[in-house]
Amino acid sequence: MGGGRGEEEDDGSSKWPAWVGPLLRTSFFGQCKVHAAAHRSECNMFCLDCVNGPLCSVCLNLHKDHRTIQIRRSSYHDVIRVCEIQKYLDITGVQTYIINSAKIVFLNHRPQPRPAKGVTNTCRVCDRGLLDSFTFCSLGCKIVGTSKNFQKKKVGKEDGGSDSEESMSINGSTKHKQVIRNKIQSFTPSTPPRTATLNYRSAKRRKGVPHRAPTGGLIIQY
Repeated sequence: MGGGRGEEEDDGSSKWPAWVGPLLRTSFFGQCKVHAAAHRSECNMFCLDCVNGPLCSVCLNLHKDHRTIQIRRSSYHDVIRVCEIQKYLDITGVQTYIINSAKIVFLNHRPQPRPAKGVTNTCRVCDRGLLDSFTFCSLGCKIVGTSKNFQKKKVGKEDGGSDSEESMSINGSTKHKQVIRNKIQSFTPSTPPRTATLNYRSAKRRKGVPHRAPTGGLIIQY
């Protein structure tokens, strides 16, 4: 895999650079406690060599000769540009998206309802619908899904479960799908709350009476 000054194993999985776990567990986009008075004090950078938490642009002055990456945000979820992360990490199988004309991948899984009917390909770990050429929805899911102890299987009616129920077998013992969720969440930082400005605007917003468009669509007037 991509280079790192040390390597760690994830529950007996294939080896990953030592900075991967800390990166996925880090909460970004908070204000830097050291440079709070600086003009650009939002922490959206990460040093792969120091692995000492999120950094702001002023912090980077102490990491000039280090490998640093920038974390971005899409719909309140952390993403990174493919051109940056693929220098250090094998992202084969992780679904990519185009945001602001740049190809990105998500750091962690995003909660979602059960896949819609007709979806033929889903994330091996969290079941998010994917394009046929991909296996995982995020870097976090790839780490979980490539563990040697990870094996998802269908539990059929003969096993006492429904046809659609899924479980994970670890070291010969079958556990409920909740184990998978707990495993994913061990990498996922909590999502920061929306800003007060957004909450204020939402409180002021007043819905009007919905009207049907001539084509059958729904128009909401505000």
